[in-house]
Amino acid sequence: MLAAMALVVGTGGACGAWILLKLIATATNLFWFGRLSDDPAPIAGASLGLAAIMIPVIGSLIVGVMARFGSEKIRGHGIPEAIEAILYGESRLSLKVALLKPISSAISIGSGGPFGAEGPIIMTGGAIGSLFAQCFRLSAAERKTLLVAGAAAGMTAIFNTPVAAIMLAIEILLFEWKPRSFVPVVVAALVAWAWRPLMIGSGPMFSFVAATPEGVWPLGAGLLVGAAVGIEASLLSIILYRIEDLFHHLPIHWMWWPAIAAVVVGVVGLFDPNVLGAGYASIQTLLDGSIALRAAMILLALKALVWLVALGSGTSGGVLAPLLILGGAAGYTIGNVLPGDPGFWAMVGMAGIMSGAMRAPMTGALFAVELTAHFDALPLTVVAAGGSYAISVLMMPRSILTEKIARRGRHIRQEYTVDPLDLIQARQIMTRDPDVLPGTMQVADALTFFRQKATHRSYPLVNAEGQLLGVVSRNDALRWQDEEIPPDSTLADILSDASQPAAYPESLSGEIADMIITTGNGRIPIVDRATRRVVGMLSRQDLLKTRSVYRLAETRRER
Repeated sequence: MLAAMALVVGTGGACGAWILLKLIATATNLFWFGRLSDDPAPIAGASLGLAAIMIPVIGSLIVGVMARFGSEKIRGHGIPEAIEAILYGESRLSLKVALLKPISSAISIGSGGPFGAEGPIIMTGGAIGSLFAQCFRLSAAERKTLLVAGAAAGMTAIFNTPVAAIMLAIEILLFEWKPRSFVPVVVAALVAWAWRPLMIGSGPMFSFVAATPEGVWPLGAGLLVGAAVGIEASLLSIILYRIEDLFHHLPIHWMWWPAIAAVVVGVVGLFDPNVLGAGYASIQTLLDGSIALRAAMILLALKALVWLVALGSGTSGGVLAPLLILGGAAGYTIGNVLPGDPGFWAMVGMAGIMSGAMRAPMTGALFAVELTAHFDALPLTVVAAGGSYAISVLMMPRSILTEKIARRGRHIRQEYTVDPLDLIQARQIMTRDPDVLPGTMQVADALTFFRQKATHRSYPLVNAEGQLLGVVSRNDALRWQDEEIPPDSTLADILSDASQPAAYPESLSGEIADMIITTGNGRIPIVDRATRRVVGMLSRQDLLKTRSVYRLAETRRER
């Protein structure tokens, strides 16, 4: 069912990407050239002189007003907001966000904001998937699947990278790897990929002709580039949130912050217009190797400055395209002292910085080769992504995405682990040979037992062969007193019609936890499957042992 629904969501994500690109182009033409057109137009081609400083300010003021009086959720990267909706909002996104996010991002990017379209389209595509899911009677987990499917479809349509979009969904958005989520995401991404030639165009987004170096030494060189951009990614994240803190100390409403940052963007744009907008032309120049080393270093410094200031102000825009420029410029700079084409090492730097900044190593490695169609370079992008990821983990507690969420009091561990409740069996943690009560015990004796001798709240009731008849609890004894049960009645007679849930030694702890929640019984008997004899008892406290068993496997070192 979800895979069938993903066909619709994938189409919606592709349409959303097409609309977003058209909006960005229209905004760019209006702001910089004073014409109504949706044809792509590079901002560097505009010649407005000092008046160009005001264009980013005007765009930022519009975005600030939209955020304050429309929806505050349109502020920021887009991806952290999608993660929050998944983990804390039951995967519900509103129609207002679906409409305002692409419009605000188009205004921000079109007026010169140094951002990319990927964050906004992930938020927009996710909103399309979420809104479609809300039309039906679905669980939060099913809504999450369709939200992420829409996000993956949007990213695929923008960049023509279906495999990387699927991996981004797994590494950043889904927080699981299950068939019920993986298959619909694949369907949506491939549907968007099929639509892309008709809507946007075919072929790799950035193609270049540099050859992939061969031999063993490129692996070491790739690791060097990856480690360098991993340090760069960590520093960028630290500086970004320091700048954000500075904005929070301003004695004015946050609606005005983007306009203040836009002054910096406009002034820097006077010196180098290539730092304005998404900067896809700059990425292509780095990959082609047609930029001077000094110009690449200036691009790296100025793009980092305007992007950090603008994003720290809380305006609407994505992180991926700026990261590609910054990682590519760093890789290009290092590539000038390495054998091979500097443009090739720029691509490797792009893979590394995406891995280090977003904590998505497989996404970074695959994204770079899909973006350029250099699939033979995958081993080198993998080693760069791995090196950058390792450095980033050692230098930063969280990624550039999850740090934003952590600042709102919600700390996310971006790691995949197996739930110990789904791994450990009852026999590993149950109390063996528990105390039991015979079915022949009379009610009067049971009342005396619970008043004077009982050490547990409940006990299994068994027959002469040790087979389970039911469970007797202290609450049962109190009820019998109120109901005036004949004292010479046996417990077997009273409980003969009661159905008692039980588990088996091979049952998983998670199944028993669900049983405790469903039935309200704090202790579940464990019986032999063949004979029905009671062999153990598993309580809520025993379930907590699963965490200690798992923790022991993580921390205990021995020969």
